[in-house]
Amino acid sequence: MNYNIITTPLLEAITAIVGADAVIVQHDELEKYSHDETEDLVYYPDVVVKPQSPEEISALLKLCNKYLIPVTPRGAGTGLSGGALPVKGGLLIAMERFNKVLEIDEQNLQATVEPGVITEEFMNQAAAKGLLYPVDPASKGSCFIGGNVSHGSGGPRVVKYGTIREYVLNLQVVLASGEIIWTGANTLKYASGYNLTQLMIGSEGTLGIVTKIVVKLIPLPTIDALMLASFPSNEAACAAVSAIFRAGIVPSALEFMERKGVEWVKEHDDIAFDLQDGIEAFLLIEVYGNNQDVIFADCEKINEVLEAYDCSDVLFADSSAQKEELWRLRRTMAVSVKSNSVYKEEDTVVPRAALPQLIKGIKDIGAKYGFESVCYGHAGDGNLHVNIIKANMSDEDWNNKLKFGIREIFELTVSLGGTLSGEHGIGLVQKDFMPIKYSEVHFALWRGIKNVFDPKGILNPGKIF
Repeated sequence: MNYNIITTPLLEAITAIVGADAVIVQHDELEKYSHDETEDLVYYPDVVVKPQSPEEISALLKLCNKYLIPVTPRGAGTGLSGGALPVKGGLLIAMERFNKVLEIDEQNLQATVEPGVITEEFMNQAAAKGLLYPVDPASKGSCFIGGNVSHGSGGPRVVKYGTIREYVLNLQVVLASGEIIWTGANTLKYASGYNLTQLMIGSEGTLGIVTKIVVKLIPLPTIDALMLASFPSNEAACAAVSAIFRAGIVPSALEFMERKGVEWVKEHDDIAFDLQDGIEAFLLIEVYGNNQDVIFADCEKINEVLEAYDCSDVLFADSSAQKEELWRLRRTMAVSVKSNSVYKEEDTVVPRAALPQLIKGIKDIGAKYGFESVCYGHAGDGNLHVNIIKANMSDEDWNNKLKFGIREIFELTVSLGGTLSGEHGIGLVQKDFMPIKYSEVHFALWRGIKNVFDPKGILNPGKIF
């Protein structure tokens, strides 16, 4: 696709739509929008705009559609797949001014929010009314809920409550043509034709730009218990995961952490944690509820399962401060790994019973190609984040050989019944691996859908496929 550049008359038209204070063209100010959290990739947009209404976005898209200008929607820039990178230049639409929680409907357990609301801030506002929004990515303190919708995000607690797909009821979307539509209805059931709401979730800004989000909420549990289980091997920890579910327990969170990741968190964040010799992996297990006796019974049953799977020790957090510290150990792992070394992060997901085979295979592939890895993630979902560490790998091998190792990781993942991404999305960096999982029939269907929504291909070009 040959796109056009933003000429002076077009820039004047853009400025007339959003106002001069919402337009950025200076190179040094564009730098913030040239990258996200994906490795070290940098692509500069030609112009950044900060609209604050669906009508402004509609006018912008009508203009870009008419003059064939590529458009990249951007949330908080916390993505890990390159979804917000303006790889074709053009216009970047920053959603940061769409930052209001418009309504929390306590009668219907629903809320309407704008896409630029920080996820944790919305969670806190819901909690203040005794309600839970359980979709809590590790970056919840900085990511936008609109980005979560665009990538189909998850987080630790979706193991019990479900991913964001279970909570989005309706979306207001601006299409490439500039038309503004609602995709569904503010109802718990929907059996009225194709479900456009679900189609938009995970579409990474390639089909439309979300401007309002209606989500369902649930009552906030009042009691929680948190335990940290230590294991002598990665495989033992991973094998215990599915056994917990087979015992009839569904924790509110079940996270896996490899020893090396914990070591780097201790170094990076100075967390006081006694890391004993002979321990190679950890499971962080949380149980939510409203009945203390039930919570304790569940914890006892989980403890029995852990003992049967070679668990070395179980630490029960006995205070809110200790719970917060254990969660900080897990939530800061990504940034700690990133600060330690040049790295690439892959987002694999398999049926949870296949986790031991997956992590063993990842280590074997690393040995074959000469790279190290630090693994952690939402084990209760079978979702393992694989951080590939450059360490002593030569620049030549890193740049030319590593991609074959990554391909083998994805081939292993698919062979175990999994897929390429559990929650980070495909974006720019994973799209070349999509044929490992999907056939030309899939690609033809996706291209057909894309063509219906965006026939000129202006929305987030170069992403997914």
